[in-house]
Amino acid sequence: MDSNNWNNWKIFLDELADPQFVDTSSLISKKTLAPELWERDSLHPDVLAAALRVARDFFDSLNLLNSPIIIDIILTGSLASYNWSEMSDFDLHILIDFNKLEQENRELLEDYFKEKTRSWNSLHDILLKGYEVELYIQDSNESHISNGVYSLMENRWIKRPVNYKLDIDYKIVKEKAAKLMEEVDNAYDLYAEKDFAGAKELSEIIMQKIKRYRKAGLETGGIYSIENLVFKTLRRNEYLKKLSSIKTLAYDSLMSLNERDKKYITYKND
Repeated sequence: MDSNNWNNWKIFLDELADPQFVDTSSLISKKTLAPELWERDSLHPDVLAAALRVARDFFDSLNLLNSPIIIDIILTGSLASYNWSEMSDFDLHILIDFNKLEQENRELLEDYFKEKTRSWNSLHDILLKGYEVELYIQDSNESHISNGVYSLMENRWIKRPVNYKLDIDYKIVKEKAAKLMEEVDNAYDLYAEKDFAGAKELSEIIMQKIKRYRKAGLETGGIYSIENLVFKTLRRNEYLKKLSSIKTLAYDSLMSLNERDKKYITYKND
């Protein structure tokens, strides 16, 4: 069993979190930016250099013909803001102008970018000062909602974060997160009962539901919307990882052929 599959299985072997005790403590804004990364108002030089090296090495690995110019490489998300935690990802976005891609192949290239970043993020476990790097390729023409955005190529803030003091109803966040966590646990129950088709279908439905839910929250209420805070609660309690693992393992089990199935098919063919 390779390390990725073992990590997936370990999630299931660990005791499932009780939705009644949803942890939202990591959502509380800090007084400062993450001190391991920031020196006064700028990224530490070694962090800046390492992040640029990772992003450019990944982009070079795509081996694109007529490679588009990188407009910028930005740090965004909670580590460019005050709502970071020890579970935050180092969100690196590589900005390119999608309008300058070969338009007849644009859709194909967009899918290629998504697949390559998804594969890279699942394969690698690169840490910068303890924070896991997550890479994305972003259309520079696309609006991006974030409290803070830092340009690595220019080494300056594009959007300086604000330390909001908001009156967040954490009770509602916990209740809504608990409901989604229960749905994820239901998908796991289907998997444990060997209903692999049901587990795969339900996990896909939940994934799409969470994506739509978060998107609506960001568009209407921004990063501190209830919907986005619920999403962060799911991620920081590792329920998004569980959901992804259920979907992958259910699919693998559904497409596999074990020895008992082989005997049954042989018998039917005879």
